[in-house]
Amino acid sequence: MGSLDTNPISFSAFTDDKTAFEPLNPEDVRAYLHKAVDFISDYYSNVESMPVLPNVKPGYLQDELSASPPTHSAPFDVTMKELRTSVVPGMTHWASPNFFAFFPSTNSAAAIAGDLIASAMNTVGFTWQASPAATEMEVLALDWLAQLLRLPTTFMNRTSTGCGTGGGVILGTTSEAMLVTLVAARDAALRRSGSVGVSHLPRLAVYAADQTHSTFFKACRLAGFDPANIRSIPTGPETNYGLDPSKLLEVMQADADAGLVPTYVCATVGTTSSNAVDPVGSIADVATMFNAWVHVDAAYAGSACICPEFRHHLDGVEHVDSISMSPHKWLLTCLDCTCLYVRDAHRLSDSLETNPEYLKNDATESGEVTDLKDMQVGVGRRFRGLKLWMVMRTYGTAKLQEHIRSDVAMAKMFEDFVRADNRFEVVVPRNFALVCFRIKPSGAMTEEDADEANRVLMENLNKTGKAYLAHTVIGDKFVLRFAVGSSLQEERHVRSAWDLIKKTTSSIMD
Repeated sequence: MGSLDTNPISFSAFTDDKTAFEPLNPEDVRAYLHKAVDFISDYYSNVESMPVLPNVKPGYLQDELSASPPTHSAPFDVTMKELRTSVVPGMTHWASPNFFAFFPSTNSAAAIAGDLIASAMNTVGFTWQASPAATEMEVLALDWLAQLLRLPTTFMNRTSTGCGTGGGVILGTTSEAMLVTLVAARDAALRRSGSVGVSHLPRLAVYAADQTHSTFFKACRLAGFDPANIRSIPTGPETNYGLDPSKLLEVMQADADAGLVPTYVCATVGTTSSNAVDPVGSIADVATMFNAWVHVDAAYAGSACICPEFRHHLDGVEHVDSISMSPHKWLLTCLDCTCLYVRDAHRLSDSLETNPEYLKNDATESGEVTDLKDMQVGVGRRFRGLKLWMVMRTYGTAKLQEHIRSDVAMAKMFEDFVRADNRFEVVVPRNFALVCFRIKPSGAMTEEDADEANRVLMENLNKTGKAYLAHTVIGDKFVLRFAVGSSLQEERHVRSAWDLIKKTTSSIMD
């Protein structure tokens, strides 16, 4: 055998220190991020003047940019130029103060900074040991928020006397919060019913109002529930489209009498269509009769409950099993950030835990830490707690409450505008910062005519690029949703939107 040194090969034959690829070259990091920060700052300065909805066609971006990936590198300035000239014109600008569709997607300087730093650190905190500070920060931020919401200490990770019985985890979306709690409730119900494996799964039933977000019904299917046992309970104007506990009891009792196992009830505080609020305490009382899990979806309106005047919407929360809310909607914390709290963390982790050899460590074995991987669908996870903590630490409770109250006041102003114009009607009483309104039938106009007029009104408004509204259907009526809450919104934007609505209405009705 010849010597290994017979044909020595210098490492420099493969690399050149002057041209070596360094994706994290410190000077590049500094230069690129400075340009990105300038772009972001300019974007927020100019977004008000941009059309809220873009005028592009499907596939436009592939036509403007190469359909094949580049082989060779390009200066970062080229990338930024294409971002400005091709990507931005195709964006729907959720950050625009003229965005009134859906629920807001709020942001703030502190949240952007937190997200940027978390992305740069790029930690994957699936276990406490994988990044102690990431887990500790998430636990701290969740407990801070729980205190702002005045949640019972049973939902907290840490209390003044030590560890709580419950806990929290930051997930990506409400859909994930629903899915993991459905799985935990499913497993608990199977154990109660004496099921061998999942043999009794076809007997499990779940419940929600017809106003509940569609992601609930999707999550139920993902969790394995028989679609025939997913109950959507009708609501009406007599309860302002909130879930009637007496109807819930009637449906659950009928299922129990038929041999089904009532397993899970989803109550909502601030439904997407109408901002309806289900009576949390009364629903919990009904569900307790059947030992069913109760989850509260407060994705949007939960943020408002940091204000004492709105906290009553969560009355009875001490009797539910879980609650989730999304600071990325209305608490100035950018996507994605959904906070899930459970009264008994073990009920969640027992269903979701994984314990492979390569993740075993002394901290986990001690039982003194929570491995957040065991409270979510996947294993990997982002450092989401940093941005939430930075928002609360930077702005404080008083400014966050001021932000919520300002949006509610602007929505109240818009509601007053609508009520003062006899061409329109407010379809449901306003809750929080959403106004559901429409052109109402008058003279020879039928309900069908009114629906068509409202559809045309929305389309014409959105075509202007000066405002963006979305719609829903409430009580078989086509209804426009006016959601206040974009982080850049001021009273003048609401007034301008109302002026545009009046002008556009006149143009289609004259």
